[in-house]
Amino acid sequence: MQKMIISGCCGHMGRVVADICNNDPEVEAAAGIDLLAQPMDGFPVFSTPAACTVEADAVIDFSHPAALGPLLEFCVSKKLPVVLATTGYSEEQLAQIKEAAQSIPVFRSANMSLGVNVLMDLVKRAASLLGGDFDVEIEERHHRRKLDAPSGTALMLAAAAASALPYEPEFVYDRHTVRRPRSPREIGVSSLRGGTIVGDHTVVFAGRDEVIEISHHAASREVFAAGAVKAAKFLASVDAPGLYDMSSLINS
Repeated sequence: MQKMIISGCCGHMGRVVADICNNDPEVEAAAGIDLLAQPMDGFPVFSTPAACTVEADAVIDFSHPAALGPLLEFCVSKKLPVVLATTGYSEEQLAQIKEAAQSIPVFRSANMSLGVNVLMDLVKRAASLLGGDFDVEIEERHHRRKLDAPSGTALMLAAAAASALPYEPEFVYDRHTVRRPRSPREIGVSSLRGGTIVGDHTVVFAGRDEVIEISHHAASREVFAAGAVKAAKFLASVDAPGLYDMSSLINS
């Protein structure tokens, strides 16, 4: 049985991860790390990574970008693979992640859903076929508590489309301050926040007299938590340090 440490265990996603581990005969939630350090059923909770004394096979992180530094230090020092499911990292933090991946296996994805990663492949295919004849727009919707905008998944989809277009696009996140026609080389990314929306993403290809929309709707947070647990299982069997993502898991 593989033992997991859940970083951010007291949060919404951390609790879902713990529930999935409790119902998976191949996985055990061995410990939690959370600034609140609230008691959890079945495993001890530590307020900082440095305070954690429990041995495990991997770490699953659904916490906050501010927690990244101490968590990476802990994982590198313990030679623990880590799944980073948190979004909103700065460029400096992304550099820290790449540095840690030289010492340990690091799995990072802005979205742990298998369906979203299939969506990315479809977007690349559509962009390569439609080329410069269709305008590309991305809309993402999330619950009112989400901190970052646009979502990491929306940025992943924009990058997927950009990689297949015959030109270098400009990402546009805010149009209200500029009064001008849309540039044909833009990829617009729009964010909506409200209610309890788990996560909806739509990529629009708008051409002359026709529109193609490719969408993904997440009905619950469990799809992301389940994907993170699958990623942790995958990492626990990986020997080589490096930066892994959902394509690594799917291809395995």
